[in-house]
Amino acid sequence: MAELGTVTLHLALVLALYAGAGSVAGKLRSSSSLLLSVRRATYLLPVVLAVATLSLVAAFVRHDFRVEYVARHSSLAMDPIYTWVALYAGNEGSLLFIAFAFSLLSAAALALASRSLAGSLPYTNAILAGVSAFVLGVTAFLANPFQTLPVAPPDGQGINPLLTHPGMFVHPPLLMIGLIGVSVPYAIAVGALLTGDRSDAWVDQARTWSLVVWAILGSGLLLGAWWAYTILGWGGYWGWDPIENVALMPWLVLTGFVHTVMVQKRRGMFGLWNLVLIAIAFTLALFGIFINRGGPVPSVHSFGASTLGWVFLAFLAFSVAFSLVVLLVRAPALRGTAALEFHFSREAAFLFNNLLLLGVALVTLWGVVYPLVSQMVRGVAVTVGAPFYNQVNGPLFLALVFLMGVGPLLPWRHASWAVVRRAIQVPGLAAVLAASLLALVGVRQPVALFAFGLCAFVVAGVLQEWARGTWVRHRRGQNLVAAFASLVGANRPRYGGYIVHLAIVMVALGVIGSSFYGTQRDVVLAAGEQVSVGGYTVIYRGTRVETHPDRTEFFHHLQGMKGQRDLGPLVAWRAFYPDRRMASTRAAIRSTPVEDLYVVSTESLEDGRVVFRVMVKPLVWWIWMAGPVMILGTLVSLWPQRRPLVESAAGAKRAAVSAVPVE
Repeated sequence: MAELGTVTLHLALVLALYAGAGSVAGKLRSSSSLLLSVRRATYLLPVVLAVATLSLVAAFVRHDFRVEYVARHSSLAMDPIYTWVALYAGNEGSLLFIAFAFSLLSAAALALASRSLAGSLPYTNAILAGVSAFVLGVTAFLANPFQTLPVAPPDGQGINPLLTHPGMFVHPPLLMIGLIGVSVPYAIAVGALLTGDRSDAWVDQARTWSLVVWAILGSGLLLGAWWAYTILGWGGYWGWDPIENVALMPWLVLTGFVHTVMVQKRRGMFGLWNLVLIAIAFTLALFGIFINRGGPVPSVHSFGASTLGWVFLAFLAFSVAFSLVVLLVRAPALRGTAALEFHFSREAAFLFNNLLLLGVALVTLWGVVYPLVSQMVRGVAVTVGAPFYNQVNGPLFLALVFLMGVGPLLPWRHASWAVVRRAIQVPGLAAVLAASLLALVGVRQPVALFAFGLCAFVVAGVLQEWARGTWVRHRRGQNLVAAFASLVGANRPRYGGYIVHLAIVMVALGVIGSSFYGTQRDVVLAAGEQVSVGGYTVIYRGTRVETHPDRTEFFHHLQGMKGQRDLGPLVAWRAFYPDRRMASTRAAIRSTPVEDLYVVSTESLEDGRVVFRVMVKPLVWWIWMAGPVMILGTLVSLWPQRRPLVESAAGAKRAAVSAVPVE
């Protein structure tokens, strides 16, 4: 299998190089036969990489410890179910997975491209093939997962215990696919830019792929938060870890892009700005891969050192230079006919939204690179902790929530203060009522009250928009259900976006509640003893011990009570891996929409007693429920629109009169 994997890996590299060079040559020579051949090579690439990937999977299944990667990331004692996780447990396998996943994305982008993109598609394919060739070149020559050992060891080292979690089956693949997937909308945009295409065709395609990648990255981030919450034992879900941050940054920039690209399609504005945004998102995604695979900064998500940093940094520098040159050369042709009037308008809200998102991304980027900068300047790597991010990004996030509520209520072009006041009257009243009610029931933190009020403002604004649109259609003779369905169907991007806004509010509720409130207590309990925390009683019933070849597992059986109500049995799991000299935990969690009861064992004492950390975490449930809502909103936004939502050229031209240009 190692030999087959090596051969197919090198064959894939040849195909990627041919697709990249052939696309450019075919375009310059106007050779339809060469472009057809390149297209077939692009479709063949995922087939070849599937063979390579399956070869590595087969080596894991057969315990072929002659393959060094298999020996380092699996063992005879490893549960076969974790074979999929072991595939990307290290740099070599993860790069192969990235190459395979990206080949599928590239083939799909080519197959689903609109006919109106035929002129720019060769350049798009060349960029995609170039990214594939880079990843495959690094994998084949610097990080080959099929490298063999002179003598096969009798057993492997085993998988990292932190990876033996259900979330690891999906969380890492989603982040890897999401980061490399940003290349697709970037390639579509740059391909159109290189050919001078100023139509809406590339805008539609780039928006679609940006939404897909945005949803993948967002899902990966939420699953990573769930993994941290359940297995790391600290009761948190987001610690501003570098690996988390580098996936968050392109997600933030893509969020801005999918908003202002709607303005470009509707008003003919922000063309240059949108290309800058997608180039920044692409750069940040490559930077994320560099941090993940190059390993220059310490992270709880890093499971081994790497010497690949220099090659990823070189490719990142080349990509930045390429993007700058293309933008500078083509920038004069990108200035739109319409311009922004700096009054109250939806366009202005979208622009300010973009600036805030970029601000959060910039702050986060500085926090990630600060250890590297301090190492170079002072000779000591100084890490930036969560307090820095919370103090700087916290107010920016609150401003984003406010704009998320205000923006959809504003009309296009401009509005008087009277129009704005009428639009925000109901949401503003809802915010005041929500904050007042929370204050009456005991919420005293001013920042928390303000933040909860902003959440109510956004929800009320969304419900107001839905109610108004539904009522207008109902008055035309439709029943309420049909009116609501036709309202959403008539403008799916808009109302899908509203659903996503509700998902963001759900995340905000969980973050606010768990950050400002909650209780914690560390206790030592013997069997039969109990502890009371935050209105809950936890009784320790005893421990069951299971011994395995690679670990000893401790199942700490507990019973939870809420007043007189029995919450049923709870199990706090802990395992010790003597070969790795490390422990792994799984918290016992009883979750409700109001709060979580969270119990984790931190130590087993020689006298049979156990050290437990018991916490009550308000509103965390809403964070996990936001994921399905976010996916639903994305699917609604992506569903094909019945008719284009664009203004006439005359309308766009009238909007440009007496306006201040920003491009």
